[in-house]
Amino acid sequence: MRILVVFLIFLAAPAHAIQMCGSGKRFTCVVDGDTIWLKGEKIRMMGYDTPEPMTGICGGEKEKRLAARASKRLVQLLNENNSTILRTGKDKYGRTLATIRINGKNVGDILIAEGLARSWPNGREFWCE
Repeated sequence: MRILVVFLIFLAAPAHAIQMCGSGKRFTCVVDGDTIWLKGEKIRMMGYDTPEPMTGICGGEKEKRLAARASKRLVQLLNENNSTILRTGKDKYGRTLATIRINGKNVGDILIAEGLARSWPNGREFWCE
């Protein structure tokens, strides 16, 4: 009986929590607030945009800080909730375009409401101001 209980607890724990991508090979990780790798597939989320953590359009500290917050929040959302993904094709860079929903809500809408992202393509890059 003791072995069965330990086995069930092991199954209930997440096998691989999603982390931020590092410098090594990317398989399942968060690149930034709007791009992830999922089992070797690079996915760009549709409908929203977050600041770029490294290259940045504006290059300012405000943009870098917001990029870090958006990325961290996406990691948190994906690790703490059940999610579904709807793939809709590829972009010009070969990334899969998709929408991720958490409890039925678009993850982009969550980040936009929290001030961590802008609507794409018509939202303004408020992190450049």
